[in-house]
Amino acid sequence: MDIFQTDWAAMTPNDWAGLIITLGVFFLMIWAYAITFNPKNKDALESRRNIIFDEETDSPSTTEDSHK
Repeated sequence: MDIFQTDWAAMTPNDWAGLIITLGVFFLMIWAYAITFNPKNKDALESRRNIIFDEETDSPSTTEDSHK
């Protein structure tokens, strides 16, 4: 079956860049899923569940200073 053959010598630099980026994203997704769905990481991930909704307490608020 010639449909699954790859001519590695005919690949351009853009082909190689696309291949490397695709494989990099593929392995990063495997790593992310392994970390996310590992049961021992549940408590650590659950503690950061609503982090996007939390107020920033480390930096001073600019709205308080503008009302003075």
